[in-house]
Amino acid sequence: MRRGNISLGDIQCKECMKTVPHSERYLAIDEEDGVEVEEGGTTVYYCVECALKKGLAYYKEEKDERILTFFPDSEI
Repeated sequence: MRRGNISLGDIQCKECMKTVPHSERYLAIDEEDGVEVEEGGTTVYYCVECALKKGLAYYKEEKDERILTFFPDSEI
């Protein structure tokens, strides 16, 4: 399961190991053996840059605005 969140400054990205700064967005996702699962698994965290690189986030155009989303179109 994917969850978009705002950091309180104590979240570390699994991919790049950097701390996500206070008030920055990040993705929390449940994974099992590196694969996203709906229930169970381990919750891992990705900063926006790493989520974009892994294809877990993307930008879309909506009402003349560029919006960052962590959710596939089918879930919006």
